[in-house]
Amino acid sequence: MVDSFSSPGIDLPSPTLSARLHELAQYFAAPAMGRLTEEQRALSLGIARRLVADAAARLDTGIDQGALWQDWLRSGLPGADRFAVACFARAEEHRWREQAAQRAGSLQMADDESEGADGAIELPVAGAPLSEVESAFLALQIADRRRFDALGNPGIAVADLDADLFRALLLDIAAWRLVQTGKTDSLAERLGEAVRAALARQAEEAGIDRAARTYHDILAADAARLPEAVTIAIARHDWPTVIALAAAAHRRPYGDMALALLAAEAAALPSLLAPLRVDRTALAPLEASLSMLADRAVAGGVAEDDYSPERRA
Repeated sequence: MVDSFSSPGIDLPSPTLSARLHELAQYFAAPAMGRLTEEQRALSLGIARRLVADAAARLDTGIDQGALWQDWLRSGLPGADRFAVACFARAEEHRWREQAAQRAGSLQMADDESEGADGAIELPVAGAPLSEVESAFLALQIADRRRFDALGNPGIAVADLDADLFRALLLDIAAWRLVQTGKTDSLAERLGEAVRAALARQAEEAGIDRAARTYHDILAADAARLPEAVTIAIARHDWPTVIALAAAAHRRPYGDMALALLAAEAAALPSLLAPLRVDRTALAPLEASLSMLADRAVAGGVAEDDYSPERRA
């Protein structure tokens, strides 16, 4: 049995999720091992790689990102447990969104055409001024788009990263750089200044959490508008908007809220979304979409036999 995994700042809703996160931390520490699906491993590791590259670029543009990653891949990522929650949450969210896009297809296009006049957020034509709520919705979309690289691969924007995790990552990269180049007092001083500058820059950036809270607070000013917007987002399978509004309502980070939804049993969804005041019947598309996501870490959702060597082969 895998020991329980714990992470500061997040309450893990199921023993299965705890075991999966512990397993992912073990995998990051020794990438040749692991019991996650191939897709989960590939997505999580790719997200970690892009995050390391982004952090390295902010620390020192002279760092050989390929060499850094290969060294860490061979020896194990420093502080692997710190990466597990963030990367697993982003990977599972991406799997969910990809599934929704594949299954919805033409149905979503039809919904977009038919629902334009029933309260959905529709951006005006080019040149027309944006309303406050339209500007906030657009800012949320832009913040979400920054969570992908140029090729559409999922990642974690530095602006969305927990400050403590970002600091630890920068320090680990700085330590690698010192070992690689030969430690000198001048280099250590430059890297220390670079770490401080990178942290200051991150603190000034507006990520998806800030965009989500702005959009939520504007909608919440009108008692009917927030549940209406959430209901429309659920009907359209617009999961980033649903996650963002739920996260803002709970005052939780986007990644934590995504993980909570993805690990929730159907019976827990109404309480998770209660602050959004959505009608219970409107949750049906959300429940159905989550139930179709394979290998989801829900309580009781994975038997011990599912981790057998035959299944992993």
